[in-house]
Amino acid sequence: MSTKTDKIDRLAELTASTETSTGASLWVEAWRRLKASKMAVIGACIIGVFVVVAIVGPWVAPYSPTAQLWRGEVLTNQNIFVGPRAENWLGLDHLARDEFSRMLVGARQTLLVGIVATLLGFTIGALIGGASGAALVLGGRAGRRIDTAVMRVIDIMLALPSLLLAVSIAAVLGQSLTTVMIAVGVVQIPIFARLLRGAMLAQGGSDYVLAARALGVRKRRIALGHVLPNSLSPVIVQATLSLATAIIEAAALSYLGLGNPDAAEPEWGVMLAQAQSYFDSAPMLAIYPALGIIVTALGFTLLGEAMREALDPKLRS
Repeated sequence: MSTKTDKIDRLAELTASTETSTGASLWVEAWRRLKASKMAVIGACIIGVFVVVAIVGPWVAPYSPTAQLWRGEVLTNQNIFVGPRAENWLGLDHLARDEFSRMLVGARQTLLVGIVATLLGFTIGALIGGASGAALVLGGRAGRRIDTAVMRVIDIMLALPSLLLAVSIAAVLGQSLTTVMIAVGVVQIPIFARLLRGAMLAQGGSDYVLAARALGVRKRRIALGHVLPNSLSPVIVQATLSLATAIIEAAALSYLGLGNPDAAEPEWGVMLAQAQSYFDSAPMLAIYPALGIIVTALGFTLLGEAMREALDPKLRS
């Protein structure tokens, strides 16, 4: 857990300084570094392609994801499968459904799970972390007690392996796409909460906070009107990284049989699980969704890491 919390706390510290040595604002300087970063450009291109495919995929898919138009050509009991051909660019799956159409439709489901889960974790985590950070900034014995109680719960959640926690939640709630979103979102809550609280704590010692206090500005206005808005930048960076994690964890839950069972709404993790039984005869049925998951997660990770580096004051000239 110490490594996980150290990374979160380090990201929170990156926004303690809102100006660079050249006088440019934090985000202006970060944007300059991002435009010059090959890693950021590659990540943004991958994400852009994925988002476009997810949006237009169900409309441009040549066949319905449930259509079994070639049932006589696929004989799983005889290990007879159909590979890529003119009418089926990625071949047919074990139920004689067009694999290319299912990949296109599955991209939207994968993106939906990642975005909803991340938004859930971001919203609840920001509320908890913001309340805890505000309690610390406001000061007083009561504020410190609130922060201590909240952070101990957050530390306990961070100490648990994220995938194990997600599997436990999904197993309790039952098999569905909503279950996967909730399970993955809950796992993200302690990360956002600790990150925002740490960022607010770092901002609490800034010059503008000391100046506001000297001018007699109320502590509540300082905490909620100034410290909180200036502490959101590392949380935004973490949201990008969390999208990659959410996609991978959602695929893992689907692979374990906890995902959406509706064949009309295929998801890459479910497709990967279904292809496992036929890996020896038709390995490409597993390779296609696996590559989709890996490349998409890589895109979000590259962009997120580039944003993290762009915000690091040690890397600025």
